[in-house]
Formats: sequence, structure tokens, C-alpha cells
Amino acid sequence: MNPRKTALLGGVFYLITFAASFPALFLIGPVLDDPRYIVGAGNDTAARVTLGCLLDIVNALACVGTAVALFPVVRRQDETTALGFVTSRLLEAGTIMIGVVSLLAVLTLRRDLHGTADTEALVDTGRALVAVRDWTFLLGPSLMASLNALLLGSLMWRSRLVPRVIPAMGLVGGPLLLAATVAVMFGAFDQVSPITAVATLPVAAWELSVGVYLTVKGFRPSAPILATA
Repeated sequence: MNPRKTALLGGVFYLITFAASFPALFLIGPVLDDPRYIVGAGNDTAARVTLGCLLDIVNALACVGTAVALFPVVRRQDETTALGFVTSRLLEAGTIMIGVVSLLAVLTLRRDLHGTADTEALVDTGRALVAVRDWTFLLGPSLMASLNALLLGSLMWRSRLVPRVIPAMGLVGGPLLLAATVAVMFGAFDQVSPITAVATLPVAAWELSVGVYLTVKGFRPSAPILATA
């Protein structure tokens, strides 16, 4: 195990999740914003939406990559928690992939059934598939991300692999995002709202900070668990 290479790989994977997820959200906008997108004519936005789905796939794979890359090091602090982090990342990636499949299904139905099926029935089907994607976004990048922040944040805090101010953001933001996600599930407010945006910021800052730090500086050499590496 080379700690510098491990840190670099984990950091790069974290940065890839940012580089892929935000453009993807913009690219798939036509499907999410137009309830009648599935009965639209032409394929003018099909390539754009497909690219967004591809970026979401990259995001899902990078999610798994962060956990697999860091596991050999953080397991030295607490193997059970480290394994929990890997598992939660796998669940997050799997949930994202379900959302991708639902949007690709919308594209397929739009292409193959346009003008040949009951319009309103097709619209209802499209809305159902988009609703699946919306729930996967809530349960994946929101719910699982809050658990990821708590699991890896606790490992980084105790191991001192990075400055403690970085995992502190995850340890504070994780419960906030978890509470906001549960509130959305019970209809307290919309999934896209100022409250959810504020609750998401600390976890986003944690993931970006740990990605940049590990990429640029690597693990802190003074971390006790590296002495046994």
C-alpha cells in the first residue's frame, strides 16, 4: 500500500463525482422539467439527455471508486465502519443507476411509441418514470450521501488523515441532510427548495474539500494509522 497513491486515487474519484454530477443535472433537465417530454416530436434533445445519463453513470462508478480506493487505509482505524462506508457507497451508486435506467426508458418510449400509442397514457408513463428518478435522487445522492458523510467523516476525524476541519463539515452536514431528506419523504417541503439546498451545502463542501485535499496533499504523514502501514 502506497498512502500517497491511495490518497490521490480517492481524491480524484471524489472530484470526478463533482465533475460528472452537476453537468448531468443540467443535461437531463428537459426530461425532468417537461411532463409531456415523452410525447414530444423529434430527437433534438435526446443526445443531450443521453449524455447526462452517461455522466450519471460515471458519477455512480466514481462513488464506488472513492470507497474502494480509501478502504485499505481507513480500515486500519475501524474496519467495521470502513466496510459500512463501502457498502453505503455501493447502495448510492446502485440507486443512481436505477434513476438512469428510468430516464433512458423515457427516451426509448419517446422514440419508439411517438404517434403510435395513447398520448395521455404515454404521458402518465413518462411521469411515473420521472417520479422513479426523483425518488432515486432523494434516496441516493441525498439519503446515502448523508450516511457516507457520517461514516467516512468519523473515520477521518479519528484517524487525523486530514485536518479535522474537513471531516467536521461532514459530521455536521450529515445529520442536517438526513433530517431534510426524511422531512421531504413525509411531505414537509419540496425536494427542490431553499431548505434542502442549505442542508446540502455542508455535505457538498465536505466532499469537495476532502477530494481537493487528498488530491493535492494526500494523507497527513503524522496520522497514527500510517505508522503501521
